[in-house]
Parts: sequence; structure tokens; C-alpha cells
Amino acid sequence: MATEDESPSPPDITEMLKDQTSACKAARDAIAAGGEVLLYDGQPPVWMVRGIAATRLRRSLRIGLTTLGLDETVEILRARHRDGQLRTGNIVAADRSWFFTLYFDATGTELLACSGLKRPSQEDGQKLQL
Repeated sequence: MATEDESPSPPDITEMLKDQTSACKAARDAIAAGGEVLLYDGQPPVWMVRGIAATRLRRSLRIGLTTLGLDETVEILRARHRDGQLRTGNIVAADRSWFFTLYFDATGTELLACSGLKRPSQEDGQKLQL
């Protein structure tokens, strides 16, 4: 039986991943394939989370990384969630090929957005000099 201090289990996250962004289906698939779900207790302010997502988008575009739903996530955070705090989490694909970021409301009960970043292959990583 789960206590109040425990994070939601992966099946709860899977149910929360609807169609908020184009990354949701891939994130659900990653969980189904054994991906690791990590949820964080901290509640950073929206402006900080939005800034990190926007920076990640700019950098990804500049160096040519493959993303899913990151542009949509930035817009969701800009347009709908201007004040307050958020909770975040991550999904790491079992094969480590994809890394997803989850954005929740302050209570952790509503998933606002999901973005994915494809990990560069060894060859790509050498070209990009990450």
C-alpha cells in the first residue's frame, strides 16, 4: 500500500500521459518497454522551469539534436502556466536512447506537458562535441 510520501507509480504516470504534446505516446512506450520513471519532490518556480525548457530547445535546434514535444512544452508553459510552481520528473528509456521530461502542476496531480530528447549516437556525439 502506498503512503502519502511515495511518488506515483509508473502506471499512474502512463495514465497521465494523454496527448498534451507529441512526446506523450513515445514516453508511454518507453515506460511500457521498461523505462525508468523518476519524480522529483521539489517545486521550482514556473519561470525557472520554462527558462530551462526554452534553453534546451534553443540548444537542441542549434546543435541538431532530435526532440519531441519540446517546442510544444515551451509554449504550454509560456501560455498557460505563468505563475506558481511546478513539479518535474523524467523517464529514461530502458536502452537509454531517449530522455523525457515531465512537467506537472504544483500538486503533481496534473501532467501539463512532456518533452523528449533523443540521445545522440556515439558517432553523432563525437560530431556534436557535447
